[in-house]
Amino acid sequence: MSNSDTFRVPLSVLDLATVGSGRTSSEALADSVRLAQAADRLGFTRFWVAEHHNMPSVASTSPPVLIAHLAAQTESIRVGSGGVMLPNHAPFVVAEQFALLEALHPDRIDLGIGRAPGTDQMTALALRRQTDGLGVEEFPQHVLEVLALLGDNRTPDRVMRLAATPSPSSFPDVWLLGSSGYSAQLAGMLGLRYSYAHHFGNEDPAAVMRLYRSNFQPSPALAEPYAMLATSALTADTAEEAEYLAGPARVMALSLRSGRPAPIVSPEEAAQRVFTDQEQLMLEHLPAIKAVGTPDQVTARLSELVELTGAQELMITGTTYDVGSRIDSLTSLADAWGSAQARIDAGAPASR
Repeated sequence: MSNSDTFRVPLSVLDLATVGSGRTSSEALADSVRLAQAADRLGFTRFWVAEHHNMPSVASTSPPVLIAHLAAQTESIRVGSGGVMLPNHAPFVVAEQFALLEALHPDRIDLGIGRAPGTDQMTALALRRQTDGLGVEEFPQHVLEVLALLGDNRTPDRVMRLAATPSPSSFPDVWLLGSSGYSAQLAGMLGLRYSYAHHFGNEDPAAVMRLYRSNFQPSPALAEPYAMLATSALTADTAEEAEYLAGPARVMALSLRSGRPAPIVSPEEAAQRVFTDQEQLMLEHLPAIKAVGTPDQVTARLSELVELTGAQELMITGTTYDVGSRIDSLTSLADAWGSAQARIDAGAPASR
């Protein structure tokens, strides 16, 4: 991708409905609505919510329920799952839920599918009630069942006389999500849209994208590969302020990796936290937020990722204690991204 096209790549938003210390689930979900409405006003392409369970810092336990509410509270932005963890659910149930969402909000619903549990093993067992048939080897079959139920007729025998909705006028866009090469290859082979979870994935994003494209086969769903990179970013007026606001995300990341999840602490509390050498090493190896700094600094980093991977869309996430900081970050990022393209179009350098 040429530098002149980099800033034409659309931006989207991933949210977890995070719960801050001393706050309630209701407040966290109300904040997600505010964030989605801001993303809609700012012209972001889509707003996705992730499925997590039994975590004190995350309120988005049921993406379909939250998607219905968010879509009703916004105007034009696409709303979807980033993702629904398919092994936790029967394919028919997922297809019915998203067919219903699409009927309520035509041409605005995305179904992003993942194969991880989104929780610990005990909670996964409580969700699934069984362990048989939930391994990696069954995942492609279950994806194909969802596709068939949502109008993809390449394997009609898989669902026989089942129908996800009685009289569809449109179907949601289906994506595969992943943090490794497995889902990239599968998305390519099935001819689906693909999103790589760069915000927590440890793979080389450029290599994963090449794997997706090299395995891509045109399908009823998609004629050419379409790859999105999900990454984390946080901006503020100064680099120092951005680092300060990123403190809660670092504490959250370490609590998750140590198996002691907790609500998100305030920036003041995070600033008082003294990290051990081992914790510092963990954050250097897999930072809580990939790009932290001024809008121009973050924009430069994101443009490098686009050029490196050829991503056709960027999805931005980034944990903050309060939704106001997150909205400010998205606002400044959208302005900087658009301004960079305007400068290129005018024949000036992208960076000021």
